[in-house]
Amino acid sequence: MAPNKKSLRILVAPNAFKESLTAIEAAEAISRGIQKVLPEARITKLPIADGGDGTLEAVVTGTGGKILRARVLDPLGKKITAHYGLTGNGKTAVIEMSRASGLALVPPKLRNPMITTSYGTGQLINAALNRGATEIILGIGGSATLDGGIGALQALGFLFLDRRKQPVGRGGKGLGSLKHIQMHRIHPLLRKTRILVACDVDNPLIGPRGAAAVFGPQKGATSNMVRKLDQSLAKLSQIIQRSTGQNISQHPGTGAAGGIAGSFMGLLGAQLLPGSDLIFDLLKVRRWVPRVDCIITGEGQIDFQTPFGKGPGMLAKIAKEHQIPVIGIAGSIAKDVSDLFEQGFTALFSIVPSPISIEVAIQHAAQLVESESEQVARLLRCARNL
Repeated sequence: MAPNKKSLRILVAPNAFKESLTAIEAAEAISRGIQKVLPEARITKLPIADGGDGTLEAVVTGTGGKILRARVLDPLGKKITAHYGLTGNGKTAVIEMSRASGLALVPPKLRNPMITTSYGTGQLINAALNRGATEIILGIGGSATLDGGIGALQALGFLFLDRRKQPVGRGGKGLGSLKHIQMHRIHPLLRKTRILVACDVDNPLIGPRGAAAVFGPQKGATSNMVRKLDQSLAKLSQIIQRSTGQNISQHPGTGAAGGIAGSFMGLLGAQLLPGSDLIFDLLKVRRWVPRVDCIITGEGQIDFQTPFGKGPGMLAKIAKEHQIPVIGIAGSIAKDVSDLFEQGFTALFSIVPSPISIEVAIQHAAQLVESESEQVARLLRCARNL
């Protein structure tokens, strides 16, 4: 950079640092580090997300919206308070499935997809509809369920019936007795609502790459459960096809979050889209990129997966189109990241200055991010004077 009296315009747009900093906290820490060295810099803070952890806070902050709460059932049927968001215009609701139906809500010893339910996610959607939302963005990462989404749909008024025309139970076990679907009692606003599912996997609903086979074990499924759940999901897809004409069994992404992506697509016409695309559109990221001289982003780990649907990777690709340099800051950086420099990143920095435990790094994450950002700012100041 040539000497220039104009203040450096910097976009600070990090993802959340998993288990340590929200995207908002990371943006504040980076900004503090920069300001120590470049107090005159014009910093724009734009916390980002890609449909995973931190999406709710990032969207609410970026759109001037608000966070609301509702009493819902967790995956085991216990009442909890969960949060959802409305954007500034009050028309788009942002719901993270993990808030109501997440794996983190279930102790490891109690994880059993035959009984865990997505009912609470449906209750959050119901609450958003009652607050006037006409569009739902559903982030489905971190779910504890493999019920094909019938729990969430039950909360929205769908009737899932067994051979005796009685309601099936919740969870994967209930899915196994499904014979009929009735839709005449669904929430009256559902048909008028646009539903966008943040889906960053391409797994189909059933088969060796399906919901049960790939994601079942991490949700507590035994090999026998996996077999039964795959059969139940196949039956669900057949019933949905019979009811709506939609064949979801092998459609890419329908196996996400225990099949909720598939049932929402088949029964509600939901669109399955990359999470970063959805959130970046809401935050108007593409408008900000050409207005700055440099971008600083980051997340907990930068590796070969970063360019594929992760927020910082998406941001780097957009910046490359405008020839804007992008600096990545992370808790850890994988050994071989040379490809990332071909996909928009200019430089990468780890916040860990010496060998420390993960626990210590998490505990002091804000301080470490701020310190590394200060060093990045020193390099930026040096580059401007060359």
